[in-house]
Amino acid sequence: MVERTTIEVGTSESLLGQAARLLGEGYRLALVAAHHDDKDHPTGEAIRIVYLFTAGPPDRRVELVWRTDALVATVPSLFALSFPASRFEREMRDLYGVQPEGHGALRPLVHHPRWPADWHPMRHDAGPRPAFDGHAPFPFVTVEGDGVYEIPVGPVHAGLIEPGHFRFSVVGETVLKLKARLWYVHKGIELLAQGRDVATNLPLAERVSGDTAVGHALAYSLAVEEAAGVAVPADAARARAVLLELERLHNHVADLGMLCNDVAFGIANAHAQRIRERLLRLNKAVTGHRLLRGGVFPGGAALAAVPDLGTLDAVARDVAELARIALKHTVVRERFTGTAVLRREQALDVGALGYVARASGVDVDARVAHPFVELGEAFAPVVRTSGDVLARFEVRAEEARRSVEVLRALVPTLREGRYGSPVDGRVPGQRSGVGIVEGWRGTIVHRVELAEVVKRWKIVDPSFFNWPALPLAMADTIVPDFPLANKSFNLSYAGNDL
Repeated sequence: MVERTTIEVGTSESLLGQAARLLGEGYRLALVAAHHDDKDHPTGEAIRIVYLFTAGPPDRRVELVWRTDALVATVPSLFALSFPASRFEREMRDLYGVQPEGHGALRPLVHHPRWPADWHPMRHDAGPRPAFDGHAPFPFVTVEGDGVYEIPVGPVHAGLIEPGHFRFSVVGETVLKLKARLWYVHKGIELLAQGRDVATNLPLAERVSGDTAVGHALAYSLAVEEAAGVAVPADAARARAVLLELERLHNHVADLGMLCNDVAFGIANAHAQRIRERLLRLNKAVTGHRLLRGGVFPGGAALAAVPDLGTLDAVARDVAELARIALKHTVVRERFTGTAVLRREQALDVGALGYVARASGVDVDARVAHPFVELGEAFAPVVRTSGDVLARFEVRAEEARRSVEVLRALVPTLREGRYGSPVDGRVPGQRSGVGIVEGWRGTIVHRVELAEVVKRWKIVDPSFFNWPALPLAMADTIVPDFPLANKSFNLSYAGNDL
């Protein structure tokens, strides 16, 4: 049972007081969504801002709603209360022109230097994209001192990864400060979705971050279903959980191998990719797509075949052996241990999620806090406390084993076929819904507002929270270990650059 509360806040004192209370009671700020309501909205034209705070178990969700004039849009800043809030506020300022009053570090986040500063693309009155306007360097913090130098990396990289710029301030080989600059491929997904029906937006959800098709499709579907007042059958929820764990499994296996590859243990990576290929072929049999697209839709799920438990048992044995061999190798363990440490207090400060948080001792997992299916009392998040590459490797190896355990329990209850019925999202008036899912990187949150069509869709991938954690972990780490540290986080550019 989900406990959902909406509170209208009309004064600065009320917004700040309610936010402080919720954070003090253990809630986390999961999402901030701005809306440019037009004159036909029940409350008239305004910029409406929704702050979603979540906690669990039991599953609790509180929304604070702030309204401000569309012409001179302002909001009291939560900068002093929450680092994630400060980043959401910078995002709103760039996309909606909302000025966070009292923000202590108000730099562009989404806007790049060639974007006109007064162009806010999510507003109704933004007009067509203007010509790029001049160029100014991004205001990176300069570190000065004897022997300090800078290493710029990107935004174009030698591999197939998406663009991102990293600026290292270094003494010798030791990193003093790292700054990551993202949003080079901002796609405007949330704006593309507006005015389209629920089914048409499902392929967009599956492609928010291509390796997380199930996680984002499921979060979108849960949000739509809540807005439409639809409950899916229990067998559909179990089928969704199976697909979610299959997605977690093949991604974890791939990264276990690539972490080994980054310390020159290539044979381990070769075996990991062999195991992953077996899983991708299983995915193809289960949904018709190697990345599991088409398995989840608003209203239900579909299985072209039931996963083969013999294959999954063999995968579990292979992954356990791979992890055991890797960590018995003295060079691998030495390179992993004490590298790129993210301390627990740092993880809490930035609001880190998923295996990044759990490797730093933060017990956070939406499968426990916001469950959509019963996994049993024996299920518990995998937690380590050292916060280094070794901890992130161990968490993911153990999570792969746990995923197979979940699959062993759920698969025998299912059959091939379609579960539930599609939801078209046509609701009387205008309604909102929230979907929360523990994707393989961490907690995914979607919020939709529906009428005849999708009026607003806000997406938060866990990478939005975890990108600021990477520079913290790189402090006092040597430059040659950056690829290893980066892979241990494995953050999504696409999921961040919406």
